[in-house]
Amino acid sequence: MEKFSCKTTIISGEGAIASLAELKANRLFLVTDPYFMKNGVARKVVEAAKCAQAEIFDRVQPDPTVALAAEGTARLKAFRPDLVVALGGGSAMDCGKAMAFFAKGKYQIAAIPTTSGSGAEVTDFAVLTHDKVKHPLVDPGLKPDMAILDSDLLQELPKGLIAETGFDVLSHALESYVAKGSGNLTDLYAREAFSSAYAALPASYAGRKEVRLKVHLAATMAGMAFTQAGLGLCHALSHSLGGLYHVPHGRLNAILLPAVISCNAHVAGKKYAELARAAGMGGSADTIALRNLKNGLIRLRQELNLPQTLAQAGVDPRSVWRNAEAIVKAAQADPCCRDNPMEVEDFLIRRILEEVTGRV
Repeated sequence: MEKFSCKTTIISGEGAIASLAELKANRLFLVTDPYFMKNGVARKVVEAAKCAQAEIFDRVQPDPTVALAAEGTARLKAFRPDLVVALGGGSAMDCGKAMAFFAKGKYQIAAIPTTSGSGAEVTDFAVLTHDKVKHPLVDPGLKPDMAILDSDLLQELPKGLIAETGFDVLSHALESYVAKGSGNLTDLYAREAFSSAYAALPASYAGRKEVRLKVHLAATMAGMAFTQAGLGLCHALSHSLGGLYHVPHGRLNAILLPAVISCNAHVAGKKYAELARAAGMGGSADTIALRNLKNGLIRLRQELNLPQTLAQAGVDPRSVWRNAEAIVKAAQADPCCRDNPMEVEDFLIRRILEEVTGRV
């Protein structure tokens, strides 16, 4: 038996933030970061919602902490909104969703992604950091009521952000395609998301703005896939390393993903090969398609000027091995491991670390 649901209304295109007014809210609580306060986008969102009263919480930082979410939750509860809007990248959306969840109020939740990566606008996931460990929260109550994919917000994306968040899309799609919880419907979304993002990322990175909504939609489709199917070891290890070294999540996924493919190939090789062919990488035999998939991702990583190893990302390999036991333990405890296509044992994680650390 297969079950699939998506309660989120998705609105995309130019000027899509105007759709906030359709929610007919009176009191708006907006969660965002300082950048969107300074550039005026936060105020445009408030105006678009046409609420009688609004409060803005603009203290979100990358890798939001449990303490920050608790601070925001207290402000949210004191304000008592009927609409909570999260504006920004994955950090802002995760923080806003978590705050709304912890506040346990009765209000609508809308998410407005400004980067094309996390898929948080349609997922029941949120990630918060505590004591240098990233903790994924998973609950249906975290899923927004509305996702607004406004192409106007994608025009000035920095190239580095396009690259990093783009690899987050690819890792979401690829991991959900082979996850233990995958099914016919999640496979459709994951396959299309991976193929679309893989094809469009080089053009987006090169400055072709007309393809950015396509990548944005791919991020949302990948989110719809993984919130149902689950993820895997790439994300579990990315959370573990990211909490410890504060390397951006998408950058870590780019480093880890090819190595994870090799380790999972024993049980997921056939589906990896299907995905390679769907994305136009060819391969008449599964072994060839699998090789093409890994090599294609490595070439794309190079084309997007992303680091090939943790050392190139600024992480001292000696520190990785000093902390290897803690890294392995945190990765194995991560909920994403439950849906990895093969059992995640200590040796598997250490094998991946050997491939991605770089020179000592």
